[in-house]
Amino acid sequence: MGSSSSLFVRLLRLAHALSLGGAWVGGALTVASVLLICFDIFARKFLGFNTGGADELSGYAFAISISWAMAYVLLQRGNVRVDALYLRFPLRFTAFLDWLSLVAMGVFLAHLTYYAAQVAGMSWEMNAASNSLLGVPMWIPQGLWVVGFGWMCLVLALMLVRASVALVTGDIAAIKDLCGVRTVEEEASDEAESGARIVESEKS
Repeated sequence: MGSSSSLFVRLLRLAHALSLGGAWVGGALTVASVLLICFDIFARKFLGFNTGGADELSGYAFAISISWAMAYVLLQRGNVRVDALYLRFPLRFTAFLDWLSLVAMGVFLAHLTYYAAQVAGMSWEMNAASNSLLGVPMWIPQGLWVVGFGWMCLVLALMLVRASVALVTGDIAAIKDLCGVRTVEEEASDEAESGARIVESEKS
């Protein structure tokens, strides 16, 4: 049991590192789209021309950045949870609800990924391109979009297996650490660390 637990820990650490990289890529795409839009506005106002595709490219960047960051948000337990009644339930029952939330997320995401992949595959088969001056082959942004969903499916499957093992063995703490609602103490600790980093960066 201990060896399987350590294996899950290593796999989750790897998933966290790769998901963090995906979130950074998504963030970079968002920043790049913002810069492109700013340049487009400046060029249109002062130089008399525009890039002719900033809105289209920013739409692709927005969709891709969201899908590539979803796995990291899930691993950080950053997804929105309504916990008005949750906090009043017994600990073991809330652990079951945490596990159930992963199952529900998995069902939803599996459907979403399946149909998104169908859309990208159809665009590939039809050689579809955007109805714009850029004429972007639609399978490229759609494919990158599906990659993000696919990676989240893998991460979610890993989390669900780990949570299921923990639920069967009664390891409530592991479930809470993996997919439970973040506590006030955890939120405060994160804010304190963020504030400390800001202070250190201002000093340097």
